[in-house]
Amino acid sequence: MPVLTAQGSIRLFILLLLSVPTMVFAHGVASSDAAYLQSVDGIAFLPFVYLGAKHMVTGYDHLLFLAGVVFFLYRLRDVGIYVTLFALGHSITLLTGVLTKISLNAYLIDCIIGLSVAYKALDNLGAFQRWFGFTPNQKGAVLFFGLFHGFGLATKLQDFQLPEEGLLVNLVAFNVGVEIGQLLALVWIVLLMDIWRKRPVFVRQAYAANTVLLCAGFLLAMYQLTGYLTAV
Repeated sequence: MPVLTAQGSIRLFILLLLSVPTMVFAHGVASSDAAYLQSVDGIAFLPFVYLGAKHMVTGYDHLLFLAGVVFFLYRLRDVGIYVTLFALGHSITLLTGVLTKISLNAYLIDCIIGLSVAYKALDNLGAFQRWFGFTPNQKGAVLFFGLFHGFGLATKLQDFQLPEEGLLVNLVAFNVGVEIGQLLALVWIVLLMDIWRKRPVFVRQAYAANTVLLCAGFLLAMYQLTGYLTAV
């Protein structure tokens, strides 16, 4: 079985990325889901739970960040702590952003989300220790970027005319769904990581994988920044 190298993995990732239409990189809500969100009349707890879970398991930016977060976490207790911090940050800005109608440009928020993926890859590669002689507080960084991940979705949701009746309950249901989706995605990520770590090639491939993660973060940020510059 060929060993994955950093150079080869980067080339493969770029080729795959360029083969995907640019519209895929919009961090938004599917048109059918958007139509439903605007047509809801009153409380719809279970449908909003479903939509929240769907958003998380199809949210490549969230999944890439979470994969970076758990990459070198070997104990389930540590995984739980970091994921809880991310969920806390995500929940705070998702709920308060929509309820208080605070929003920023969606492209800029999503650009920061892309940079959060790049940040975590650099952290995993030990770049900050080599460059600055110290490693930033990892738990604080996960909470901080979790705020932006939640704010990104809150900004998107504000593009729709969500009915005021039952809004708080529906948002809580949506957030519950997001956390359920996050848990489901993490189960697979952690299981696959555990299998991978037991292979003798893990140490060599870990560098390549985080290099790919770094490229993914910068490219996602570039797409969003390009969208911002061409939209204004």
